[in-house]
Amino acid sequence: MKCRSVTCILSGTPFPHRVTAVATFSPATFFTAGSDGSIIWWSLSPQVKAVGMLCGHAAPITDLAICSPIPAEENSDGPSNLGTDSISSNFTALISASSDGFLCVWSKNSGHCRCRRKLPPWVGTPRFIRTLPSRPRYVCIACSFMEGNEGLMDRETHIRKPPKCTIVIVDTYSLSITQTVFHGNLSIGPMKFMAVVLDDNDENGYSVFVADSAGKQQMVSMSEDHRDRGESLTSSHKDATQLGSSCFEGLIDADQIVSILTYGNIIAFILKNRCVFRLSSSDTVIGEVSFVDNLFYSDEHSTQAHVVGGLFLESDDVVNMLDTHECSDSIPVYLVVWNNRGSAIIYKISYQNEVIQCKPHFEISATHYQPDMRLSIFFQQVNHYLICIKSVCFHYEEPLLWRPHITIWSLNHFDDKPGKLYPQCRMISDGVSFTNWFEESSTQFKGLDSPEIKSISGASPSSEDIDDINVDRISNYYAYKGEIVSSSMIISENLFTPYAVVYGFLSGEIEVVRFDLFQGNCFDGANANPHDKSTVCKQYFSGHTGAVLCLAAHPMTGSAKDGDFKRVLLSGSMDCTLRLWDLDTGCLIMVMRHHVAPVQQIILAPSLTRHPWSDCFLSVGEDACVALVSLETHRVERMFPGHLNYPSKVVWDEARGYIACLCQTHHGTSDAADLLYIWDVKTGSRERVLRGTAAHSMFDHFCRSISMNSISGTLLNGNTSVSSLLLPIVDDARLSNPALSLSENSLTSSRSSPSLSNMTEPNSSKLNAVKQNSLKQNPWSNKLPIKCSCPLPGIVSLSFDLASLMFSYQKDESVENGGSKPVKVDSKQQGVQEQNPSYETAETVEGHEWVSLFEEYLIRFSLSFLHLWNFDNELDNLLISDMKLRRPNNFVLASGLQGDKGSLTLTFPGLAATLEIWKSSSEFCAMRSLTMVSLAQRLISLSHSGSAASSALAAFYTRNFMENFPDMKPPSLQLLVAFWQDESEHVRMAARSIFHCAASHAIPLPLRNFKPTEPSNISSLTGIRGKQLGDTMAESRFPHAKSQRSSQDEESKILSWLESFEVQDWISCVGGTSPDAMTSHIIVAAALTIWYPSLVKPSVASLVVHPLLKLAMAMNEKYSSTAAELLAEGMECTWKELIVSEMPRLIGDIFFQVELSGPSNSMKEIPVAYFSIQKTLVEVLLPHLAMADIPGFLSVIESQIWSTASDSPVHLVSLLTLIRIMRGSPINLAQYLDKVVNFILQTIDPSNSVLRKTCYQSSMTTLKEVVRVYPMVAVNDSWTRLAVGDVIGETNNASIRVYDMQSVTMVKVLDASWPPGLPSLLTAASGTMLTIAISALSFSPDGEGLIAFSEHGLMIRWWSLGSVWWEKLNRNYVPVQCTKLIFVPPWEGFSPNSSRSSIMANIFENDKSLDLQDNVRDHGESLKQLLHNLDLSYQLEWVGERKVLLTRHGHDLGTFQL
Repeated sequence: MKCRSVTCILSGTPFPHRVTAVATFSPATFFTAGSDGSIIWWSLSPQVKAVGMLCGHAAPITDLAICSPIPAEENSDGPSNLGTDSISSNFTALISASSDGFLCVWSKNSGHCRCRRKLPPWVGTPRFIRTLPSRPRYVCIACSFMEGNEGLMDRETHIRKPPKCTIVIVDTYSLSITQTVFHGNLSIGPMKFMAVVLDDNDENGYSVFVADSAGKQQMVSMSEDHRDRGESLTSSHKDATQLGSSCFEGLIDADQIVSILTYGNIIAFILKNRCVFRLSSSDTVIGEVSFVDNLFYSDEHSTQAHVVGGLFLESDDVVNMLDTHECSDSIPVYLVVWNNRGSAIIYKISYQNEVIQCKPHFEISATHYQPDMRLSIFFQQVNHYLICIKSVCFHYEEPLLWRPHITIWSLNHFDDKPGKLYPQCRMISDGVSFTNWFEESSTQFKGLDSPEIKSISGASPSSEDIDDINVDRISNYYAYKGEIVSSSMIISENLFTPYAVVYGFLSGEIEVVRFDLFQGNCFDGANANPHDKSTVCKQYFSGHTGAVLCLAAHPMTGSAKDGDFKRVLLSGSMDCTLRLWDLDTGCLIMVMRHHVAPVQQIILAPSLTRHPWSDCFLSVGEDACVALVSLETHRVERMFPGHLNYPSKVVWDEARGYIACLCQTHHGTSDAADLLYIWDVKTGSRERVLRGTAAHSMFDHFCRSISMNSISGTLLNGNTSVSSLLLPIVDDARLSNPALSLSENSLTSSRSSPSLSNMTEPNSSKLNAVKQNSLKQNPWSNKLPIKCSCPLPGIVSLSFDLASLMFSYQKDESVENGGSKPVKVDSKQQGVQEQNPSYETAETVEGHEWVSLFEEYLIRFSLSFLHLWNFDNELDNLLISDMKLRRPNNFVLASGLQGDKGSLTLTFPGLAATLEIWKSSSEFCAMRSLTMVSLAQRLISLSHSGSAASSALAAFYTRNFMENFPDMKPPSLQLLVAFWQDESEHVRMAARSIFHCAASHAIPLPLRNFKPTEPSNISSLTGIRGKQLGDTMAESRFPHAKSQRSSQDEESKILSWLESFEVQDWISCVGGTSPDAMTSHIIVAAALTIWYPSLVKPSVASLVVHPLLKLAMAMNEKYSSTAAELLAEGMECTWKELIVSEMPRLIGDIFFQVELSGPSNSMKEIPVAYFSIQKTLVEVLLPHLAMADIPGFLSVIESQIWSTASDSPVHLVSLLTLIRIMRGSPINLAQYLDKVVNFILQTIDPSNSVLRKTCYQSSMTTLKEVVRVYPMVAVNDSWTRLAVGDVIGETNNASIRVYDMQSVTMVKVLDASWPPGLPSLLTAASGTMLTIAISALSFSPDGEGLIAFSEHGLMIRWWSLGSVWWEKLNRNYVPVQCTKLIFVPPWEGFSPNSSRSSIMANIFENDKSLDLQDNVRDHGESLKQLLHNLDLSYQLEWVGERKVLLTRHGHDLGTFQL
């Protein structure tokens, strides 16, 4: 499992965002997609605000749709709701598509990217996404192929070449294509609109409706089960052509059609000046409405105004919009139509007798913008609000200057002041943009005024007021034109921690913001005040006359006219130049002009590239040329011309010596006509050109090869501004190549990052001593603790890997040296010195100390950037003063969530936006809390100086933060249990601590116990109010009427939840699989049943126990140990009664797993995790199973003597388990003491030499433990005799058995029946009464006598055994009567009862109050009572030759003369 916490560093300016698509969720969430590939996450509770940004695309987003990847309850609505969107609250995810063919599925609650995948190139460029009405898990995606003369063909009446189109059904769970509905040439023009409608020929089926801008339409039939792949592409195409195409009459100009809407079987063609309605099954026009005489053409700009879009409103949400509508058989439908200036009219549409009537009822006034402003307008319904989303661009033509502008209108309230023609909807807020975080979270940026949110209550302001407000605001948008970030990158020093952030601006200026890494308290104790030195320092580079489009940093040493340099900053610009800068001084080294078009990319050589290619880089320009430039000679060494167009994706494969350039037919699209050029780096010749699918497959092959040989495990070589989303992401590619390691050559070559000592001069002397040693033995050679990337310009992502941060240097070294087996690491051991004779101990110790300091610094650095500053000022001051953390004041920080394949979800800065993700994402809460608590505990183990601050930090994220913000979503329990078996002890402890703190608030709904007697708990846990609460209390009056049915329903829901294997959001966050989802449910249910039984339903225990048993015995390295621990912990109180009949089988299964690791096992290699799980089963679960069923355990171990090999480790495990039982539950084992002794004696039987040799030492240890724990077992001083007395037995049949330890045989039986010598005085009933027979035994010092004390009867017996040789000659098992009997007087505090009565009271029957039923009472109850009263503290000690001392709990009870 991976736990990655992300912090994003944002630039000083808002991001450009031109809206291209909108999607909404009920009740108060919507998303806007932009042409830059970003998706903005908006919330309407309580005010409109931008929550965060979803980064998963590097190309313009073409469409958004809502879906449900995990199957939900079937919607009861029939096909009548086809035209309207389904209730969006039932949808759980958002799916997005970009022009380069990538699809992303985002979680509705957390915004986390569940899955990211690229469509195959034969599909084309995705244009439209529509969710299937009956199955929201699947979406229909229509893709097209770009044509060079597309614009010309739209204006011609006759289409020269039929456009090519592909329609596929995609499963949003895995983003795999399940069916190809259509693939071929359309019989209409280029596709402009698409919808899923009812199939007229099949009432249960659906068809795909497509149309072009001229109004020509085509219907493609879809099979009922879209998952059936039996239908071929040819048949699909045939079905489509049979339906043919049609174009309705009455159109004057085809360009007038701006949108086509569908509602059921009604199709609305929206033109620039009117709307025409018709049925999908015929060409008959059933209605028409004109826009000429309404609001759209009533203002002063009527010559420029025209309709640009329309939207059907959900009737359920706007049913209260008109209270006076006439009742009829027709169902009213509401249609919103808007123009290019922002005005909108809401029409009420009624359909009756195949005729549509449209009446305008409400209007939304437009805002007058300046004539040179460009607008892009969308309207979308969210619950009972209508949102107007405008993308505004000022008079500058650059696409980076688009900004969103949100206006909210109420559909339930109207203004008191009438509109121009119709009643006007009330404006709720205006001027909302995601730039409002800029003003709230940062005070360092001057001269930038972002718009404020205006909440309007009562009457709306006049149009003139609105115009003034918006003109001022939009003007303020562009006061920072030159400060807009056009490119950015982060420089990672030695792959461990970031060194600097570099921004390239639209004005041509470059800003470098450095991290001050090693100066301060981490490595320099002289600096006592963390505020003495700033955390960053800024530097500016000026010289470009155009926007900076690409950046790169190359670590090399060289010389120029102005002096020597150590680091080179490369920048490509819109001015067609490429500049080389000295990164340390800011001086310009050289200006290169080998491109005649803007320079878009700079590609560095791979990490393991040899000289002289290691000091070269590639520059990619829009002139379709790729140049190989040397930093040593400052010349262009190779030029790779002749590309079809701009190579948008370029990779350098040093292992093969090739450069792969992928040229897309149209920039930012995915097409089967794309070309791949392969160049030889050394010769500069073109080796091959591939086209279409082969080009993309070969390019992906290049990417996988580069990732395998990359030190960082990514395709991005070094520090460049190339987007991390542009190239394919190969997860953990390096880890699959064990031969790759960070060797000395790779890290000390000229291509590698500069040494750590170069980062600060004051500390260079300290670091130089161990620099070479640290580089040769890289502690994080497998996983980087901090991974840096730049998904979009102005966004820098720092991903902190918890596993890498928690692993110490010593542990990584042990793994490398010992392979798969754990090896203890000692810096002074001889093995290290033998492997490397020059390896000196002093350097080793110094190197380890340095690495320890560096590890401590990494944790402090991580905590500084991950901590929630300004939430608890007292804690912040403690962290700064005690833990020596530094507040990153000069950075604009935002929280983030890592998604699939390099995708990223980030919040906007500010407390409100940060809290929003804590309130909406339980996965984010769990991962961030787990990271912070684990790092705090790890820091305590490294440095005790900040233990108080570390403890306070752990308490804040474990408990205090949730208490201060009660509406925060509790952490995901399923995610937390995934780390209960983590390799780091600190992570395990943190995961359990957070689980206990959040368990009562985060119990899953199927497991939650709703108590009718406590209605307040119901409301607090689920928010039930009013009627629902009353129904719950009413049902509680008749519990028996519905108990059986409700119990079955509850069990069914619990089983469904336990067996669910769908990949949920938390699984995709930690990189888990479907089995992880199921096993985590089992672990959570079991843990809650044990620790919080009153909060879960009573039936959970019986339903989860058997899956838990299977999981424990499955030997799963992630969960089996946890399952075994939960079984052991809840065995006595929860599981015992449920699995009592299966315990012997479980014990046998554990012994079978032990046998697999024995010497007789034929398995050559056993995984290391197997031994860890086996250890848990043997040391934790097996003793608890044995204590719960001691007879079954003894029967199993006795059978193992004969059924397993004599040298099997099973016998040793049995003996060790007996010791654990004696130490954990000696009372319960006492009644089976005779079987225990017999088993021990069998393991040391001289007749079985192999078994005796294997078990002798463990057997003698177990026997000594028996003698120590049980006073009724004794051995003589020479360990030649062993005596075992009956602990509990019948009064007339108690005995003591004496064994010879040399021959391991029984040599004598001593009679200990009661009362001695008077059997005729007892009644028949009393003869079978159970009692405590022997309380203590002791051999005489010479070994020829034995004394026994019995608490029942208070007597001491004495036997004279004689010599051992006489016993062997006269061996018989007739019970021997005692030689002497001594009565012990009751001592102070002695309380006689039925089991502790005097001998005379039983002989003379003085106790007349006892009933006859007391003598024949239940055997089991009598046994429990005796075990409860059993006292194992009696001891007999010889104080003389014939004198014995009786003690109890160490207190003397008397001395008796024999």
